[in-house]
Amino acid sequence: MTQHGQQLAQLSLRRRIHRRLLILRRWFRRVLNQILRCPPLKKPIRYRMLARGTVTSSSIGTPEGGFASVENENVTPVYHHHSHDKDSDLVALKISLLGDYQIGKTSFLVKYVGQEQEALQNKGLNMMDKTLLVGGARISYCIWEVEGDKMSRDHIPAACKDSVAMLFMFDLTSRCTLNNIIKWHQEARKWNQTAIPVLIGTKFDEFIQLPIDLQWTIASQARKLAKALNATLFFSSATYNINVNKIFKFITAKLFDLPWTVERNLTVGEPIIDF
Repeated sequence: MTQHGQQLAQLSLRRRIHRRLLILRRWFRRVLNQILRCPPLKKPIRYRMLARGTVTSSSIGTPEGGFASVENENVTPVYHHHSHDKDSDLVALKISLLGDYQIGKTSFLVKYVGQEQEALQNKGLNMMDKTLLVGGARISYCIWEVEGDKMSRDHIPAACKDSVAMLFMFDLTSRCTLNNIIKWHQEARKWNQTAIPVLIGTKFDEFIQLPIDLQWTIASQARKLAKALNATLFFSSATYNINVNKIFKFITAKLFDLPWTVERNLTVGEPIIDF
């Protein structure tokens, strides 16, 4: 066998070993997750006092504590159709959803809000509401999605002003949409300096079909960008409901200083969570 042939054989062997290690690692994580599913003792939930009615990013601020999650808390969705002004007991919070055109933003939003609610649509801008009951507190998210084409970018100021969180989304199978996040972030920050930034990669179910080397490259680039933006990174899939609800639970917990229980996951081939 020639030296070149030996090198190819060694490379093939290393790839087979790497794939088997990934399979073993995923199996171990599934077993570990099943073991850890036993619910812990519930602790009393403490909430920061918030003004009734609409709460802006300037009034709520960005907590400096550690990341948080309400993964094990009692969170019940209640569909609420844009009547915040009539309900003085509701805490209404605005979230911005930004990213290129046709990367799965609307699918992501519909998966979270539910099919039974129709969006209020403006040309280039979609708005959906969802109200949660969290330990007796009623919290309503009004989510403003900028569609992403060139004409819709005029809506960025309206979508970003007074938001408590900004979700920057990109397609995991399209690196140009990841590169464009820098422009989205720069424009959004002109109108809001305090909102919590979250970087979200969509279409994870398609991403895992890519060659492992390409997955590694994209994941590394996304992690570097998230660090530069001081954002938490999630890989998600609306089709299989991967990390969709978890992202909004993270935002809720971050705003209300609830303890963070979701573990960091940096394993290539799995839905990454980096913070």
